[in-house]
Amino acid sequence: MTGNLEASIRPPTPDPLGLPLADSHTHLDLDSETDGTTPDAILARAKSADVELLVHIGTDVASSRFGAGLAKSRSDIRAAVALHPNEAPEIAKAGGQATLDESLAEIAELANSPHVHAIGETGLDFYRTGVEGRTDQEHSFREHIRIAKSVGKPLVVHDRDAHIQISEILAETKPPIVVLHCFSGDADLAKEFVARGYFISFAGNITFKNAENLREALRVVPLELLLVETDAPFLTPMPYRGKTNSSYLIPLIVAAMAEVRNESPIDVAQATWQNTLQIFGDLPSS
Repeated sequence: MTGNLEASIRPPTPDPLGLPLADSHTHLDLDSETDGTTPDAILARAKSADVELLVHIGTDVASSRFGAGLAKSRSDIRAAVALHPNEAPEIAKAGGQATLDESLAEIAELANSPHVHAIGETGLDFYRTGVEGRTDQEHSFREHIRIAKSVGKPLVVHDRDAHIQISEILAETKPPIVVLHCFSGDADLAKEFVARGYFISFAGNITFKNAENLREALRVVPLELLLVETDAPFLTPMPYRGKTNSSYLIPLIVAAMAEVRNESPIDVAQATWQNTLQIFGDLPSS
């Protein structure tokens, strides 16, 4: 989850690519809140652009419960549950370590549900959280890793301005499946994570003028470890930056990724679709 919206205006629906697409990281609750569009309407518009599978990412206990409920009622939703890195120090500040641990215990309970498919987004964010909150962030991150390992589910990692610490903790704790959401590092960091077998996800910010480091990183990730996401309602791709992002814009991001990689959009779409199913679970057969 990144940044603030300048306007809750939705861009036009792009032409579909003619094959199923997945959004590996979205916040349906926050997307809905921007202008009152219902989750059902968001999902219907996504399907009109061939986006057939969405992974709703929890950022606190409430949004994690919301996602688990959606995933229970809809086969086209996958749910991940967690406290966002910036949430952990705020909880501890308001109620102390015991309150943070109570929230983590609620996440652990949700993680056992068959309708929860991953643990995330967790990680470290040194951009928005100062030094005084980093101990709580790391405690929360390590607890999420423990939960993910105990239930045998993928870990979705948020990393902002904390590359070294994230890399060290993941190397030490060795979660079985790792997704680096909205990758923010350079090509060297991407190569390091590729060597470990981590999945790496890219969002609409690869289209931003000042994001050449992300485009360089995108070029070195093999198709078998590549994911695409919106991080909706944030990080809307150009030329719609500042407007509300949503899962129906995945075709624009796939096309931009393919152009950067000098590959066919079909190849990128097929790879990211299969990788999303591999990580978060296949769709039921019709």
